[in-house]
Amino acid sequence: MTTGNDTARTTVLVVTWRGAEHITACLDAVAAQTRVHRILVVDNASDDGTADLLAAHPSRPRVARLGSNAGYAGGLAAALPGVDTEFVAWLNDDAVPRPDWLALLEDALDAEPDAAAAGALLESAGGEPISVGVGLTADGHGADLTEPAGVFGFCGGAALLRTAELAAAGGVPARFFCYYEDTDTSWRLRLRGRRVLAVPEARVVHRHGASTRPGSRQFHRWNERNRLYMLLRCAPAGVAVRELARFAVLTAVLPFRRDLPAAWNFRIGLRLRVLAEVLARLVPLARERRAVTGLATVTRTDVWRWANSAS
Repeated sequence: MTTGNDTARTTVLVVTWRGAEHITACLDAVAAQTRVHRILVVDNASDDGTADLLAAHPSRPRVARLGSNAGYAGGLAAALPGVDTEFVAWLNDDAVPRPDWLALLEDALDAEPDAAAAGALLESAGGEPISVGVGLTADGHGADLTEPAGVFGFCGGAALLRTAELAAAGGVPARFFCYYEDTDTSWRLRLRGRRVLAVPEARVVHRHGASTRPGSRQFHRWNERNRLYMLLRCAPAGVAVRELARFAVLTAVLPFRRDLPAAWNFRIGLRLRVLAEVLARLVPLARERRAVTGLATVTRTDVWRWANSAS
């Protein structure tokens, strides 16, 4: 489908970084959508030939090239001021949506006026479900769900949002870099009394972690840090303080425990770095929390109770 059409209701945002191995497949799939759309690719200063592939692609996507790697969250935040369509889609550069992906998500939001976002079903290349949305655990972790029941938020790998609602909720938290920016955004939408839909019929093949290497040191750093950022911004105060204290206590006792898992998030050095990053931002996070409160129409406690009852 030709992009850039004036009748387009959606701008598809694709954020890429060193995506030469997979960006062409993503753009081919976006171009094949049955619904008219615009496309904007945010190139996070790729140095692997991605820029040449974008310039040569027959869909002629609009490209915003950043001077440095701002991550997925930073790339989305940088692009949003240039979006003037009714909807904005978030799409990973290693995701390949089916031709009816966008049409199904647009139709789902049209049918539910009180919903601000709709998430697709992400699948592996073999057809195994990866995520149809995110649930919240009792300690405030985001957990990918493969069934629509209990979905708290959308998975940012392939989702559609109402542009005005996203702006009214405060946009995308650019400092997250990557991970939890979708759950934080979903939380703020729910604090404004908006729903988040799961649309499993809208299917997307996803090369999960092609750019960020799940299980790596950086992966765990972003995951642990951004969960705490999110809780301090969005959760009831008691939950946020409890989880920050729990993280600190576990960090303190790790040297005295035996048979620890080998994962990076159980290593004292990484956890101390996360604590340092969070503590250094406590004052800005407090300001961000007040801003979230000022935009909310539902209490944090009500959203938290709903999330835990639905999970």
